[in-house]
Amino acid sequence: MVTGTLALGLVVSGLVLFLAVLLNHLENSEIPELPRMDQDLKTLHENFKAKSKSCFILGASGETGKELLKEVVNSNLFNKVTLIGRRQLSFEEEAYKNVVQHVVDFEKLDDYRSAFEGHDVGFCCLGTTRAKAGEEGFIRVDHDYVMKSAQLAKAGGCSHFNLETSRGADKNSSFLYLKVKKILQMLISKEKWMRLEIFRILMCDRKESRPAEWLTRKFLVPVAYMFPSAITVPTSVVAKAMINHVVMPSDKKVELLENKAIHMLGKLEQNVPQL
Repeated sequence: MVTGTLALGLVVSGLVLFLAVLLNHLENSEIPELPRMDQDLKTLHENFKAKSKSCFILGASGETGKELLKEVVNSNLFNKVTLIGRRQLSFEEEAYKNVVQHVVDFEKLDDYRSAFEGHDVGFCCLGTTRAKAGEEGFIRVDHDYVMKSAQLAKAGGCSHFNLETSRGADKNSSFLYLKVKKILQMLISKEKWMRLEIFRILMCDRKESRPAEWLTRKFLVPVAYMFPSAITVPTSVVAKAMINHVVMPSDKKVELLENKAIHMLGKLEQNVPQL
């Protein structure tokens, strides 16, 4: 009995040590390469605003989408902001009065081509869960709807696309979520955008989530405290990272941004001179 208890203790200790080493690696891994800032962030925001660009947001009713819309409106970077979704959203704040909304049927997106025309920048935070929609519904939303929307946006003149997806995405994964996310990334990358940013998030700190994800986050609270950029990233940080990154000039056609880069971008302030 004592031997069995000792063996179990050694196994648990080994797993804890392995997890600590892994998290330490994720937290202290090499600083990600971000676009060089030859000007301070405030100037980059002002220069971008002067270009009078337009944007659209897919998934503005979701938690990341809500935060992104707030950042887009508050930053005043775009001369036109359009939401494309399955239902009309209501806003009480005066700042949202000029936001344009297109209600579409995602099952018949070809009938709504005009909603995707005339945008310079696209943001996609569209997605669901297998628990909510079932396997077929999840694939339809996270793959089919997103892919078709991206194609219509590209055909409509959009040259810069920003996609929220998942870290660990793998087309050979036994997990449907990771498999679908990787296949989507690969297909969207083939659309030959002038710029494509893929924000690969490991675990988003969201208010509404699946029970298993909620339980995991609660269990990992102490871990996240010690290794803040290794595990979770708040939706507000993701939104700010998207906005800060979109104003930065880049000669890369495709950029993959992981948790650490997203944390860095999302916490940049306009009074910070350079990276």
